[in-house]
Amino acid sequence: MAFGGFNDDKHQAPIADINVTPMVDVMLVLLVIFIITAPLFTHAIKLDLPSAQSAAAPEKPETISLSINAEGKIFWNNDAIEQKDLGPKFAEAAQKNPQPELQLRADKSTRYETIAQVMSAAQTSGMTKMGFVTEAKETAQ
Repeated sequence: MAFGGFNDDKHQAPIADINVTPMVDVMLVLLVIFIITAPLFTHAIKLDLPSAQSAAAPEKPETISLSINAEGKIFWNNDAIEQKDLGPKFAEAAQKNPQPELQLRADKSTRYETIAQVMSAAQTSGMTKMGFVTEAKETAQ
């Protein structure tokens, strides 16, 4: 029988020892596999890589903050300016290298006509970088 002894009438209890032979066989096979594959993990490919030197990071252009309040008053970097004086200021800024970025800040109750006129004056004068500045909407928590 599978659970019996070796025809010994004195010991009729099943054999309680664990047969470790299959486990040892598996461990030896794994050991041989790791011994064979270990040198492959340390093998390096020799490459002659090119060397390069990068240019200095370009200078960050200045920004022009153009604000328009609810009444339509225009502020160039926090200094009040008339709308008729914007053209020459834009033309002067457009000639700079690198060209400054125009950040347009307008009150939400500002007439669109005023904003459109300012944008048109900037484009006519050669300004190419223009962005709108807004405030993030607060979420209710």
